[in-house]
Amino acid sequence: MDNQLKRVFSHFRAEGTFEKAFLFGSGHIHDTYKVVTAETDHHDYILQRINTNIFKDVAQLQNNIYQVTTHIRKKLSGIPGADPDRETLTIIPANNGDLYYKDTRGNYWRTYLFIDRHKSYDQVRTPEQAYQGGKAIGRFETLISGLDPNGIYEILPGFHNMEIRLDTFFNTVEKDPVDRVREVLSEIDFVRSRAEEMKTIQKLGKEGKIPLRIIHNDTKFNNVLFDEHDKSLCIIDLDTIMPGYIHYDFGDAIRTSANSALEDEKDLEKVFVRLDLYEAFARGFMEEVRDELNNTEIDYLPFSARMLTFIIGLRFLTDYIDGDHYFKIHHPKHNLERARAQFKLVKSMEDHREEMEKIVKKLK
Repeated sequence: MDNQLKRVFSHFRAEGTFEKAFLFGSGHIHDTYKVVTAETDHHDYILQRINTNIFKDVAQLQNNIYQVTTHIRKKLSGIPGADPDRETLTIIPANNGDLYYKDTRGNYWRTYLFIDRHKSYDQVRTPEQAYQGGKAIGRFETLISGLDPNGIYEILPGFHNMEIRLDTFFNTVEKDPVDRVREVLSEIDFVRSRAEEMKTIQKLGKEGKIPLRIIHNDTKFNNVLFDEHDKSLCIIDLDTIMPGYIHYDFGDAIRTSANSALEDEKDLEKVFVRLDLYEAFARGFMEEVRDELNNTEIDYLPFSARMLTFIIGLRFLTDYIDGDHYFKIHHPKHNLERARAQFKLVKSMEDHREEMEKIVKKLK
């Protein structure tokens, strides 16, 4: 495998000699490797084989990321003490100048500068971590503000569009392609009973009460990098940068940062919203973006936590009923366990709705 990765890596304008590469991270979508260079005075790199079953237009995907990271680097260059190489992703172009490389087998690859001395967390342990994560995502929103929503290609149309996700779900249930519907009747009822309420954010957008922005669209907590002192560094995994509503980013971040358990926890008794982590994250987030948001956007931040947790659970359940084609799974029931854990978290958020709303109201 090293020889194949070495050949691929040689097609990028990277400095240093390829020494070794190994699988890196815990992402669901791409195959990600860390490339270690032989020279101590050169950077290491991240090499990714892009999942083209999901991201079919690699040129547009990479152009989106290039536009966003270039915009962020320009803003960071005007901030005293900022380090653009550590506070945003750096794309390494291919030898021909493209932002990706296509190998002889038709695989698409990309390379980033490796951000050294960093760490990430699949689960938040302390309010301080949650606070730092909130600041990081809030700061990211302010750094990308000013980008024209019409200038970024919608790489995954309808990604957080609740109506589309629900239509896809109910169509999949009707087709029942691998005979799994009978296993998940209670989960289907859970979705059906909440479907209308979960369209609220889209309705507000259509009514012009909340603006369309360029947002990250996949702000799970392990996409926040921390430095060696546990201070937030930057946001990674920019594939889903697209127009959307701020609620998508806040909600998905709360789904993972204020969760008492991991995304695929089997023991549902362990799954509930931790209000201390929710408050800490919301405080960090609002410190960065309060002046950017209108009152309606702020008022619906607590609801967005339920909505995004619901939609991710919906996607896991859809994939399970469809035969597990989208998310990487580690065992046959993995997507079902993920869905059940998300729906349990939704229920916990419903039970603590008033407290969650009061916390954000105090931060306005």
